[in-house]
Amino acid sequence: MIKYKLLADFKTPGAEKLWKVVNDEVTGGGSESRLAVTPDGTALFEGTLSLENSGGFASVRIHIGDLLLDGFRGIAIRVKGDGKLYRISIGTGDKPDGPAYQMSFATEPDAWTTPYFPFSEFLPFFRGDLISGAAPMNPAEIRRIGLMTADRQPGAFRLEIEWIKAYLDY
Repeated sequence: MIKYKLLADFKTPGAEKLWKVVNDEVTGGGSESRLAVTPDGTALFEGTLSLENSGGFASVRIHIGDLLLDGFRGIAIRVKGDGKLYRISIGTGDKPDGPAYQMSFATEPDAWTTPYFPFSEFLPFFRGDLISGAAPMNPAEIRRIGLMTADRQPGAFRLEIEWIKAYLDY
């Protein structure tokens, strides 16, 4: 049996207010996105990804603080996608816009899936570029979790999220 620790869900009223939208407008792009809670208690991350004017990403993130994840093996998420590729992003330390450890995952159109992401397989990135020689992610230092779409996939996107959990064994 897998042991989990809940990191985020959307059943609590106002849960979406804890999430911050960060799109490529910070680099002059024109992508748009939003995160809204559905009547079913899930979140819908949706919008339009634009490659114009150095654009190409849309993201949402949450600051989770110090949740004592030392000893956990990875993160699992319950999502329903649109068939596009997404990334899960993990920020460590206290700098909100510092490097992030990321993994990509594919979604199946209109199907719920639960991908598992071992911490040992995350790669360090800074503003879309892979960082060579960076230390492996330390789960005890995790402070932020995010989801994003990028990878030169212009057009509408839609990702529904039920929960995000850390897991001990898988």
